[in-house]
Amino acid sequence: MAPSHLTLLGLVRHMAEVERRWFRRNVAGEAVGDVFSGPGDGDEGIDGVRAEYAERDFARYRAEVAACDAAARGHDLDETFMGPRGTLLSLRWVHVLLIQEYARHNGHADFLRERADGATGG
Repeated sequence: MAPSHLTLLGLVRHMAEVERRWFRRNVAGEAVGDVFSGPGDGDEGIDGVRAEYAERDFARYRAEVAACDAAARGHDLDETFMGPRGTLLSLRWVHVLLIQEYARHNGHADFLRERADGATGG
């Protein structure tokens, strides 16, 4: 297996970016920048992880989730908005997308943990 630069903290940072993009920018229309990534770098928080910033980065993730919860609060699940590709989307669609995204990355996290400690899920 080829080496990977993917880390557990990178996944956490990535999800902060994903939450922000969908709930704050797209649903709520907030003009907010990135949490961890630079404009157009394409890694969405996965790269640039530094162990000494783990607690800070995890706190930023938790703060972003709280801000996203607040941004979605008061919006109906069937409320629509124009998506980034010019497609009409609903808040319900965003929630389903985020469930899929978390599920996919939880699987990645399980592989990373297994490589670290040798234990398999159960």
